Amino acid sequence: MTVSTCDLSDKHGEHARIPAPVFHNFGARRAFHGRAVTVKCFEDNSRVKEVLATPGNGRVLVVDGGGSTRCALLGDMIAKDAVANGWSGIVVFGCVRDTAVLEGLDIGIKALGTNPRRSTRRGEGTLHIPVDFAGIQVKEDDIVAADCDGIVVIAAKHATEIG
Repeated sequence: MTVSTCDLSDKHGEHARIPAPVFHNFGARRAFHGRAVTVKCFEDNSRVKEVLATPGNGRVLVVDGGGSTRCALLGDMIAKDAVANGWSGIVVFGCVRDTAVLEGLDIGIKALGTNPRRSTRRGEGTLHIPVDFAGIQVKEDDIVAADCDGIVVIAAKHATEIG
């Protein structure tokens, strides 16, 4: 069971980073948590597909898509790979698509919105770097927890075991 984001915020105070409330739920899991793996990309989901095809071990992929709403960085096929590979969740500062399928998948997905247009695949994007969006920074291995109240990010050095 996951500790609520409200409780984490209370417990960690100033060490709890909370992004602006701009994200919506799309996966079947409404609560999820895990260590962050980061990707920075813009309208190219090559690295998203690449990472989610590897073992997730309960981690959360955090995608800084630059806030673009012109195309989707995640759809049903890549999300199905994430489920099969044991990812706990995905946070996309951008859009997703195939939401009728996403809502039935056993994974947490938070994103800005939806767009039926797929992204390009030119092999662009950067992995494992700090990403900044919605007023916070997320670093590789930070703890990311999400539920219906929002998202909380805690630096690994300040985190204790969560749920």
